[in-house]
Amino acid sequence: MRIAFLNWRDLTHPEGGGAERYAQTICAGLASRGHDVVLFCAAHDGAPGVEDLDGYRIVRSGGRLGVYAKSLLALRRMARKEGSFDVVVDTQNGLPFWAPLAVDYPVISLIHHVHREQWPVVFGPVVSRLGWWIESRVAPVAYRSVRCVTVSDRSRQEIIELGRDPELIHVIHNGADRPLALGATRSERPTIVVLGRLVPHKRVELAIDVLADVRHDVPDVELRVVGDGWWRPAVERYVATSGVADRVRLLGHVDEETKHRELARAWLALAPSAKEGWGLNVVEAASHGVPTIAHHGAGGLSESVVDGVTGVLVADVAEMAEVTRALLGDGPRREQLAENARALSHRYTWDAAVEEWDRLLESVARKDAGDRGRQVVSA
Repeated sequence: MRIAFLNWRDLTHPEGGGAERYAQTICAGLASRGHDVVLFCAAHDGAPGVEDLDGYRIVRSGGRLGVYAKSLLALRRMARKEGSFDVVVDTQNGLPFWAPLAVDYPVISLIHHVHREQWPVVFGPVVSRLGWWIESRVAPVAYRSVRCVTVSDRSRQEIIELGRDPELIHVIHNGADRPLALGATRSERPTIVVLGRLVPHKRVELAIDVLADVRHDVPDVELRVVGDGWWRPAVERYVATSGVADRVRLLGHVDEETKHRELARAWLALAPSAKEGWGLNVVEAASHGVPTIAHHGAGGLSESVVDGVTGVLVADVAEMAEVTRALLGDGPRREQLAENARALSHRYTWDAAVEEWDRLLESVARKDAGDRGRQVVSA
């Protein structure tokens, strides 16, 4: 098949994160199966306009908002020159690409999670209301007959609540990279890790609040934050006034080996995010036997963390601090959660995710070809 992926960013983008890892891993997996795959995404400084990677092509154009129109134009231009696409995957990161209105090919909508909570965190009141109106009212109408993929049952339920047909919604979970065999061991010092981009809705500041609370009882505890983003200056200012700056390490963007070393040495992971579609960071930590503490009601985090089994779900930052303190001081309980987390991580593989995508894409493309054939015959 010839497949187009429309995604806001790619992993080389300064704001790239879990959604981009998902898109590019699926693209690479589909390409390895012999499909012709093109990923259309935003341009950014230092990245070429066109790049071949892992068997598929990346086409970058447009900025934060311009990426939508420019990617569709690039897709149409490429189709005219090189041949039409069999199916288009339209990623809705709050705003969709509106592919059903712009192309004649079958479209699959990819939604990691509903952005109800994120809009007011990132934007002012006017823009956030407009964005949520488009996401919750306009997009469901425009995509009412379009098949949809999401990454957790929690997200599926929220998408249904927006009016999408449940029969058209498929759940394809994130996979998990196998932990690198680095010989790394747990830190002797009680260590908490946060893995993710530094953007407002990830709420890294809450992890710093937890550290400040816990330090009274665990004076040698340390918080290590793995990830970077445009919100970093605000996080740095928060650290500077927290009273625990000597126990916080903002490591920024790191390579894969360093990421795995940091996870392997941690005792606990915190996921204070307001909302996640799934929780790739949770499963990556789990693969190293690191249980995660996250919030109830934070979308897929309530699914990737099995409460009381592979980690703990809490109601607020006070409870997050209480649970963190208790687990840092309870080695046997922490190790039981760690063992369960490691076992759970083995359930999710990228090979399985690619296989599910392959079957769905083929089904959609075949149905469209059949529909077109019937139209020709009837004509």
